[in-house]
Amino acid sequence: MSHDESMQDLQRLLESGGVDPTPRFNFVSYDLLHRILAPNRMAIIQTMSGAGPISIRELARRVGRDFKGVHNDISALRKAGLVYTADDGRVVFPYEDIHFDFRVSAAA
Repeated sequence: MSHDESMQDLQRLLESGGVDPTPRFNFVSYDLLHRILAPNRMAIIQTMSGAGPISIRELARRVGRDFKGVHNDISALRKAGLVYTADDGRVVFPYEDIHFDFRVSAAA
């Protein structure tokens, strides 16, 4: 969804007074999407989907990577707003799944 389309959706939502229950993350380009959701980070997201709160150490064990690398990736995912840290220090991906919808068009 383009920035303009997102803004139009937001305007319609504000005018209707309704609430859209579907959380959305929009990326301005495929490159940004790929940078934030690089393959190692996608493995983390897949592992966390539906798992509830999990420690970074346990997450690293489940994805077969070292703690420091997973910690760095979690920091990037947290900064992007895709995961958060619970009060007990464990990290949470609060969704059951993730859906991608993007367009590929001719270069300008």
